[in-house]
Amino acid sequence: MATTSPGAGRTQIFLASTLYGAATLAAALDADRFGPADRRILLVSNNAATPETTTALDAMPGFDRLRGRFDDVRSWNEAVHPFHPGGWAPRGDDVVLWERYVRLLWDLGDDDIELAVESIQVNPALALAQIFTGAPVDVYADGLMSYGPTRNKIDPLVGTRVRRLLHLDLVPGLTPLLLTEFGVAPEIVPTDAFVKVLAELAEGDAGLAEGDAGLTDAELPAGHSPALVLGQYLSALNILTAEEEEELHIRMVRGAAALGHTHVVFKPHPTAPARWSRALEKEAGAIGVELTVLDTPVLAEVLYQRMRPALVIGCFSTALLTASALYDLPVARTGTELLLERLAPYQNSNRVPVTIVDALLPDLSDRTAVTERRLALSTGELTHLLKAVGFAMQPQIYPGLRADAERYLARNLGPGTWRYFKRRRLTALALPGALPSQLAFIPRNAAVRRVARRARSVQRSIKRTALG
Repeated sequence: MATTSPGAGRTQIFLASTLYGAATLAAALDADRFGPADRRILLVSNNAATPETTTALDAMPGFDRLRGRFDDVRSWNEAVHPFHPGGWAPRGDDVVLWERYVRLLWDLGDDDIELAVESIQVNPALALAQIFTGAPVDVYADGLMSYGPTRNKIDPLVGTRVRRLLHLDLVPGLTPLLLTEFGVAPEIVPTDAFVKVLAELAEGDAGLAEGDAGLTDAELPAGHSPALVLGQYLSALNILTAEEEEELHIRMVRGAAALGHTHVVFKPHPTAPARWSRALEKEAGAIGVELTVLDTPVLAEVLYQRMRPALVIGCFSTALLTASALYDLPVARTGTELLLERLAPYQNSNRVPVTIVDALLPDLSDRTAVTERRLALSTGELTHLLKAVGFAMQPQIYPGLRADAERYLARNLGPGTWRYFKRRRLTALALPGALPSQLAFIPRNAAVRRVARRARSVQRSIKRTALG
């Protein structure tokens, strides 16, 4: 524990918006990944669309297990009220005033400040880095996005202050691309330290009563554990409609039943509507599956320890990789091909997590691959794929990846890999797989599209007549 020396010394400020992120920071501290400090502040930010109706990080079950690593816990929401943390940043002329304000608010005095933040390219992390001009910055990644490109161009006055990228080894052997445009070196948070922190969260009740959600197998046949379905709220991101996402969850339960699982635990996204659970319960009853819906907000990793699921099913949640890499649990994915088609624009930052899960993990419908826990690609093959996808997403930020992208596309573009790319994007970047230049006008020409639709309609009519 750091000791407090107000008015002089070094203060480290750790910004976190999720319990998973706070656990990552706790593991990094336990592993001595941060230097000594006179004071350590955990700055909590609730980035939900409506923070007033969502449980804040420091009020979540299990947070008290992490609290002891920090001298103080402060709220970013309170500091910038009435503004929303995700939509506010200081005006250039007001930066000095804001630094004076937060120094007074948090009793920082004249301390030297060091920052540890997530998602440096967006607020609130970017706003905090702008307020403390000149403070060194460490970025920590708590998900799969660290393996993809930086989603926006970052002001060099901020980017050049980033010293390193702390990340979990979710895909062993795969190196993050995030922030490499500034020469930022990645540094792994030790897996054993992170798992130890998660074990702390699982101790005691952690918001769960013993036996909740099938957390013990006392009522199950010997040798059986439930399958765990991870819900995501993709309709909130306008990737799927609410009806499509509801159907996706139903497909997960059906897939678990098809693999012989008779007991399924559904962990909904914290902000998902309750009606989804009711639809799942109805479907589970129809196919003879015992369904338990977990209403308590708790990390999936806590469930991994408490119930040791026989199978973890999801779409593209980071928790699928923690299940596989950290807990050696069998996993399966579904719905990723639809998401790869729907994600827009092409540079949507979710594209890399979806690509990793789709390319690496077995499809729920492939019984053999799921049973044998077969990984689809080697780390080397995945690295080449992500370099090509990363360049196609952000060619201006990573121009040095063009040769890698051209080489990969020339050798590997085919039926099994087309879903990771878009013809129009490849054409715009003059990459292999692009439309011939003389035909490039067709996708944008409304008249040609109308003629093509009429031609297809006539062809279908002719076929129906012939068959009749």
